[in-house]
Amino acid sequence: MRISQFKNDRAENRFRTAYEQALAELWPGPHSASDVLTAFGTTRVYRTGPQSGEPIVLLPGSGGNALMWHRYVEPLSRRHPLIAVDTIGEPGASVQTAPIADGRDGAAWLEELLAALDVSSAHLVGCSYGGWFALSHRIHHPGRTASLTLLDSAGFAPFGPRFYAWLIAGGLASAAPRPLRPRLARLVGNSAILETELMRLMRASTGFRRALPVPPVFTDDELHRMGDVPSLFLLGARSAMHDSRQVADRIRALVPSARVEVVPDAGHALPTDRPDLVTDRILHLAAGVTPYDRRP
Repeated sequence: MRISQFKNDRAENRFRTAYEQALAELWPGPHSASDVLTAFGTTRVYRTGPQSGEPIVLLPGSGGNALMWHRYVEPLSRRHPLIAVDTIGEPGASVQTAPIADGRDGAAWLEELLAALDVSSAHLVGCSYGGWFALSHRIHHPGRTASLTLLDSAGFAPFGPRFYAWLIAGGLASAAPRPLRPRLARLVGNSAILETELMRLMRASTGFRRALPVPPVFTDDELHRMGDVPSLFLLGARSAMHDSRQVADRIRALVPSARVEVVPDAGHALPTDRPDLVTDRILHLAAGVTPYDRRP
């Protein structure tokens, strides 16, 4: 099986330069960076916030890295230790050395990472593909999850033409002149293209060959195995990945302890569509307050 890697040294050097520039421009305040060795490769993590307490662990979506959370770092780290992860196999500062074949492998990678960081209990927050990793970890290694906040998580519908069209439209819109991007963002339903520095970094990653598996749909049995861990599923009402109302109904039926919220005026780019709402929900769940089960 293949692993994710740059196609050549030139492509890697181009990306590394853009990555360091984006990190210097976007990351708010002091932090520590470390590279953690796992059986799947070396994983870059950034830590900030208090030294004690259950950390909030942030897992980005497909094609992203820890920098996608830059607007969340300051509010989430005021009271909680914060760990932002460059997921193995994605374009970032992590380096994959062994393939990840499925959700069990992804869960094993995350379990190794948390163990190496001496994290016995974590509030996992996963966006899209990162949500699939976080939920897979809960299913296969349930012991370290204090809570789960999943932002329009993958794993609830096959990737279809609508989703791929959304990705392509977003990529084209991100290359348009900056004055046109707000209008295009509304048109294609992807507010992430307004993140200029991240879009520059995305373009610099075109020489990266991603080799992570396409997430299969979670089975009923797998969702039952979530148990009663405090969990919140935030779903964009206009998500291009799945029918959010159908997904919400399925989660409510299979995981009665979960809280589900279908967020109006938001799509698959939920973290950039509604950052204040997402921040509020993450902090409430980490504090043990979960009054959210908003039915469409």
